[in-house]
Amino acid sequence: MRLPGDNSPRPDSTARRLFRFLGSMDLAITLLLTLAVASVIGTVLQQNQPYTDYVIKFGPYWFEVFEALGLYDVYSAVWFLAILTLLVISTSVCLIRHTPLMLKDMRHMRTNVQHKSLRAMHHRADWLANDPPAQVADELQSAFKTAGFRTRRAEKGNALVVSAMRGGVNRLGYILTHLAIVVICVGGLMDGNLPLKLAEWQGKIQVETRDLALRDIPDESRLSVGEQAFRGSVTIPEGRASEVTFLQMRDGYVVQPLPFRIEVLDFRIEHYDNGQPKSFESDLRIHDPDREQPLEQTIAVNHPLIYGDYAIYQSSFGDGGSKLDVSVWPLDTRAGTEPMTLETQVFEQRQLQWGEETLQIEMNSFDPFNVNASPTEDNPRAMRDVGPSMTFKIRQPNGEALEYENYMFPVNREGRDFFLSGVRSSPSDNFAYLYIPVDADGGIEGFVEFAGRLRDDALVKAQADEMTTASLADLPVDDEALQKNLSSTLQKLVSMFSQGGFGRVRDFIDNTLPETERETLAPAYLSMLREMLGRIYFAGTGESTDTADEDELMFLQDSVDAFGTLPEYGSPVYLQLNDFEHIQATGLQIARTPGKNIVYLGCFMLIAGVFIMFYLPQRRFWTWLESTGQGDTQVLAAGMTNRNPREFDSYFESIIQRLRAATEAGNSNGTERS
Repeated sequence: MRLPGDNSPRPDSTARRLFRFLGSMDLAITLLLTLAVASVIGTVLQQNQPYTDYVIKFGPYWFEVFEALGLYDVYSAVWFLAILTLLVISTSVCLIRHTPLMLKDMRHMRTNVQHKSLRAMHHRADWLANDPPAQVADELQSAFKTAGFRTRRAEKGNALVVSAMRGGVNRLGYILTHLAIVVICVGGLMDGNLPLKLAEWQGKIQVETRDLALRDIPDESRLSVGEQAFRGSVTIPEGRASEVTFLQMRDGYVVQPLPFRIEVLDFRIEHYDNGQPKSFESDLRIHDPDREQPLEQTIAVNHPLIYGDYAIYQSSFGDGGSKLDVSVWPLDTRAGTEPMTLETQVFEQRQLQWGEETLQIEMNSFDPFNVNASPTEDNPRAMRDVGPSMTFKIRQPNGEALEYENYMFPVNREGRDFFLSGVRSSPSDNFAYLYIPVDADGGIEGFVEFAGRLRDDALVKAQADEMTTASLADLPVDDEALQKNLSSTLQKLVSMFSQGGFGRVRDFIDNTLPETERETLAPAYLSMLREMLGRIYFAGTGESTDTADEDELMFLQDSVDAFGTLPEYGSPVYLQLNDFEHIQATGLQIARTPGKNIVYLGCFMLIAGVFIMFYLPQRRFWTWLESTGQGDTQVLAAGMTNRNPREFDSYFESIIQRLRAATEAGNSNGTERS
């Protein structure tokens, strides 16, 4: 309650203080800087990738921290949209507060000036005109108008004031710039997925995280065809079509139906010499119920198809379910050495009954060629295509799986050919490769047969007995116990080798032999094992390590090395790619952005506003005219600008010269400037 006579200022209400805070420059700059930092994060950190990629890249702890902050989809994060909305409100309040004043300033000629204020201005000049003030004022107004100024005359006691202004539209630049921010933010909000998040919060939709066939995706994860903005992706094999796209949301997706169907007629890709993609394009056919004939068009990177409100971009490529002819070779079975034929395709999961085990083979991808460095003396940067490869997983009944990468053709290593098979337990690991030597016939049969003989108990026993007899032949008296013990030891060494390679044998030596005898007996055990492996390999051929040629001996050595690493290989079978039918798929990104044109309008307004502010400065001149009482007029001129004061120096001089020439000044006191 205010008492009579109390002239103290009224305290601001909470609403007024809030209104003033929302329209403050400090808040607007803070919001703009925050959005700039968020945009940098969204640019540096690749957005909307599978969550497993982020876990591999950042680790479990930082993955959860970044997920909580919404950094994997910055531009659709709640906090980003909230800041964008607050910036719209802040800039709108600023416009509401200042636009009327700026519009008024654009029209206001500021004739209410004082002589001493003009005299105090940095840019000023005075001279004596021979005509009376009224006539001089007419001459000055005419000169100002010729120079593009608007003028207004006013009486100030015994003096006349002529006010001139040019570039009043400069204030419109401030208005356009602020309005452009509002328009751009509104367009950004329209193209954000805020409505989608609201629908999720309300329980109207649910993000699907399972890898399901399209027909099995529940209705709660399907959107309707509407006017909403979205940006989704879909992979379509050649000869196939789709009428939906998938919207990535956090660790899952939702299905967005399209009002038309996209058919992929053909996909083409070109590569550089190093195997990197050079260009790729797709021939599309659009089937729309509203069209009499389908629309056919080729799209490529940076050359999308704009169809109505939808933009279809060429974004990626991949396998479309290539058909593969595979031989399944046994590596640790005693049932034989013949392969099993498997007809499969990429993305297919097949159950394989292998002895008492049930293996699940999951085909992940197929590459028709693999270009690797192959330097030569003439060209140290030479590249070579090592041929097709397939990537797959073998999943055990307990759910554990290893990923494999098998090459179709042998690769040369140190002058010898090997079948190459990589294995890893996690996508973050590098492949560790198994080198299976190629036999004399160019196949894998020689290695598989050797593996089968190593697990043939009868053959191993026969070779152990034969080696025992040969080793003890020089003894004067037969020692059956010694023969039995030595034969048993040889069989045991082969058995351990076939189960765990040389590592298993070394563990046996370290754990069973006395430490005092280990240094002497360990080389003997390994030497006997190697002789046994040679005997088993040449069993039934009539040859031995003493009579075989160098190629046979190298194959034996490579086979022993490969067999010794089989325990780490982790698979009872080796999958050999025999033939394939390559089917490619195109990756399309489909977007509907109703706010795009609004953003373009905002950008145009922003450019126009900045241009007006910086290149159309506001310039004002005033002339104070006083009669000297002798029929002539004392002229005081002053000027100011809101941009480029140094450039205004020369401009002020040119205008003063024009004004003095217009008044035909005589007996001038000169031009005074400070």
